[in-house]
Order: sequence, then structure tokens, then C-alpha cells
Amino acid sequence: MGGEAAEKIRVKMPNTKVNEMFAIADQILGGRRVNVVCADGKTRMARIPGKMRRRQYVREGDLIIVWPWDFQDAKADVKHRYNKTQALYLSRKGILPEIVDIFGMGASDEGSEDDDLFASPDEEESGQEPDDTADEASTEVGGETTSGDGNEDEGVGNDDEAADDDDDDDLDELFG
Repeated sequence: MGGEAAEKIRVKMPNTKVNEMFAIADQILGGRRVNVVCADGKTRMARIPGKMRRRQYVREGDLIIVWPWDFQDAKADVKHRYNKTQALYLSRKGILPEIVDIFGMGASDEGSEDDDLFASPDEEESGQEPDDTADEASTEVGGETTSGDGNEDEGVGNDDEAADDDDDDDLDELFG
């Protein structure tokens, strides 16, 4: 029962009946003002009410709910700020519009990207097996002919190690 409760997260959703929508805090302007990029693609200046300003601090890149003004469409009020866990949950469920999906984890895109990521190492491993036998053959030929060719093979091995280091850097960038 404890596992089931951990999987579901209760989050406040924008009330579309009163024109509330998702937005991303783009730039903090000061004076309780922030530029936001809204789900409809427009950039608005949003006002952070005093009640929320004291309770929750809005930072750049935060997912928020805004309520555009009826009489001046270029301005809005901030109604709610999501924490990172809630924003990630909404992204995984595919609820967020693409323009405000800061995690890029839409339901349709997530499965295909993961399959591609897992497929490419398998292809590389299968491709490396014939290369290993080819390296052994070239080493034998290099050993019979001259010792200089053997040094070149060692240089190729160093290139493979450098390529492995580049792969590690890419992984570090992805996972922090």
C-alpha cells in the first residue's frame, strides 16, 4: 500500500474555465514582477502576489500557473508554483504542453528515445566483435612485417580510450 501512494502525486492543475495556464518563469525583473513564457506561446509580464511572494519563492526556470488579465493580455498574475518533483511528474505524464515542458519527457517521445539509447550500445558491441578479430589479424601482420606498425596499433588503442572518455563526458552532462 505504501508503494501505491508513492507513485501518485497530487498536483494543482490550471483551471481552464477561468483562462489559467502553465508557464515557465523566464526572467526575474524585480519588484514582484517576472517575465513568463505561457503555454499559448506568448510572453507575458506576470505579477507575483504578496501572499505567494512570502510563501513561495519563484526562480527562473520554474513551472508555474498564471492567470492572464482579461483587460490587458500582455500581463498576468502568478497563481501557483510547482516544485521540481511535481513538474517532473507532470512532464512524465505528458500533461504539459510542449512549449513549457522543461524536462522534455512527453509520453510519446520518452519511449522512442530510450529504445534508441539502449539499441545503439548493442549495435556498437556487435560491431566491435568483428573489429577485434580484424585488429588481431592486423597485429599479426604488423608483427611479422615491422615493429613500427605495432606502434600504430597501440596509437589506435589510445584513440579508442579517448573516444571512451568522450562517451563518459556525454554521460556526465546528461546525469549531472
